[in-house]
Amino acid sequence: MLKELFAKSKKKYATVPLDREKQDVPEGIMTKCPGCKKIMYTKELVKNKKVCLHCGFHHSMSSHERIECLFDAGSFKEFDKEMISVNPLGFPDYLDKLEKDKKKAKINEAVVTGVGTINGHQVSTAIMDSNFRMGSMGSVVGEKITRAIERAGELKIPFIIFTASGGARMQEGVLSLMQMAKTSAALKMFSNEGGLIISIMTHPTTGGVSASFASLGDINLAEPGALIGFAGRRIIEQTIHEELPEDFQTAEFLMKHGQLDAVVKRTELEETLTTILKIHAPGGERS
Repeated sequence: MLKELFAKSKKKYATVPLDREKQDVPEGIMTKCPGCKKIMYTKELVKNKKVCLHCGFHHSMSSHERIECLFDAGSFKEFDKEMISVNPLGFPDYLDKLEKDKKKAKINEAVVTGVGTINGHQVSTAIMDSNFRMGSMGSVVGEKITRAIERAGELKIPFIIFTASGGARMQEGVLSLMQMAKTSAALKMFSNEGGLIISIMTHPTTGGVSASFASLGDINLAEPGALIGFAGRRIIEQTIHEELPEDFQTAEFLMKHGQLDAVVKRTELEETLTTILKIHAPGGERS
């Protein structure tokens, strides 16, 4: 009798299996914010351009997500999509890692380039993607950005670049570092022709990218909280034997010290860029 009662009570108060709990909430339906630790529906986060609804934390965005939320529907035409990196130095497993990144990020390289319109204003653009090799700059990245700059010159339209990078790609050695000079030279030529360059630095923009094309805009903008700098914080502190400010190398720190023109929330970027493009258009609005 006691055994039967125990069996019944055990069945009555049995907990739901862990596997079943997981099935009740499909993977990806909720997102936890790294900033405030609050949980929200992923659809709501995406609708708000992946900016936290509670604390304003700017979540990472892929290149195609940026295109979708900024450019006029159906206006973006991608160029040089089939350009892919090779292994000029014979670096071990480099090609295998590139193939894995292609599948994970669903792009062929760490930058997507093309031409599109923002509220009717045509621009040439290069959008770096940290999902591919941490947005590192290799030969193909440098070449695609250079071609996008030259395309802007040919079409007489502004050039906008979104940067997100860990710096130069070590697997390509000095060939990667050469892209700093190549892209900078292309920007200088474009600028000499009267071209407008807008750089938008996102998290993170570091290393050789921050020391070259990312910082050469006529107008330099950044997203809130973005890490922007050349060397790492620890290396700098060890070199100068001083403790750095807590907000060192953030977009807000750079703004405070005159290295940026503005820190712009992602939700306000379209309006900001539209205003800039209107002002700099031939016969543009200046009031």
